[in-house]
Amino acid sequence: MQASTAVRVARPSLWRSVVMFLSIVGPGIITANADNDVGGIWTYSQAGAQFGYSLLWLLIPITIALIVVQEMCARMGAVTGKGLADLIRENFGVKITFWCLLLFVLGDVGNTATEFAGVASSAPIFGGYLHVPNAEAFKIALVVAAAIFVFTTVTRGTAKVVERIFFTFCFVYIAYVVSAFLVRPDWGDVLRQSVIPHFQASKAYIIMIIAVIGTTISPWMQFYIQAAVVEKGVREDDYPYSRLDVVTGGIWTDVIAYFIIVACAATIYIHNLHAAHPISVNNDVSDVAAALAPIAGKFSALLFGIGLLNAAVFTASILPLSTAYYVCEAFGFERGVDHRFFDAPIFYGFYLALIVIGAGAVVIPGAPLGAIIFYSQVLNGMLLPIVLVLMLLLINNKRLMGSWTNSRTFNVIAWATAIIVGVLTLVSTAQIIFPQLGS
Repeated sequence: MQASTAVRVARPSLWRSVVMFLSIVGPGIITANADNDVGGIWTYSQAGAQFGYSLLWLLIPITIALIVVQEMCARMGAVTGKGLADLIRENFGVKITFWCLLLFVLGDVGNTATEFAGVASSAPIFGGYLHVPNAEAFKIALVVAAAIFVFTTVTRGTAKVVERIFFTFCFVYIAYVVSAFLVRPDWGDVLRQSVIPHFQASKAYIIMIIAVIGTTISPWMQFYIQAAVVEKGVREDDYPYSRLDVVTGGIWTDVIAYFIIVACAATIYIHNLHAAHPISVNNDVSDVAAALAPIAGKFSALLFGIGLLNAAVFTASILPLSTAYYVCEAFGFERGVDHRFFDAPIFYGFYLALIVIGAGAVVIPGAPLGAIIFYSQVLNGMLLPIVLVLMLLLINNKRLMGSWTNSRTFNVIAWATAIIVGVLTLVSTAQIIFPQLGS
């Protein structure tokens, strides 16, 4: 009888845990998946196409680094009830906040344009399948439609509705998993190189390591996840569920990255090893899908294109939203997607401006899509170390965090992550601006 009673008591506790997790889940998974944006897909595709499976092992430490950084922001949001921009202003002053946010906003303008450049890059993929007669007109129409969809989706729905839509975007990334299985890689070789670190002494390989690390953690992500945790009302008592959300998101996003590398390694890399005329995928993200079609079949290429369009629209929704959040946080304006447009005009006006500028830069005839992606990544590299250092100073402030500061062990891991990512990103940026440094 006692055993039976014990079982009956345990079940409600388990059920409550499941319900609590489902009510809190969202910020971690959504933010991490949004990081698999156009730049991320491009980088992972290049890693697989150029170096096969040899970089798969790198995703294990990268996943740990992503989880560590995202967890700190989520924890600060739950403990303080304030966004990252709010905390920076209160603890470092208005001047530092102003200059930091000015740089972050400029970076996010470029990043938003990059996502719409991804929409434009997906146009040739779908245009070819639909036999569109005017490719340029189709590209412009697709970018404009994406911009309207992004703004309407966020401004017309409540926070819960918007979050559900973002969740849908997250699951469309499964297209990359399916695409990887369709190309039938050598799974024994895949698994072996996933757990055994493999190094090459070439400059290209080292630069690719830096690029893969740098594309995983972006400055805007930290502002968005903390703002999302605050808006969701997560507090200390419920934080373990939010931590699980962060861990789940970090793992899921890098699983997708893993299969992007596998798909390109099993097709383009293997093909180029034996082909008299290797396939080049260096000019545009759409080149990857075009390269997959004759090797892996049109369906695999179409899935890649669907994943690209999904990633571009998904991040084009979230990235400017993150910018609007932290600008309004820093200067005390009303913010949040639960507000109507006229209740938070600065918030929505800023969001609209970023979308118009980002999409407008791409639809200009002859717009240099490659240059847009290039310079936005350079600026990201310059800003990332600043964000990480400010975060670590805040998370270790006992007056601010009380007993929720980093433990000694966690602090060592977190600072090491910040230093390694910061140094590698700065080296990557320097090599992009001054190519002769690595020659």
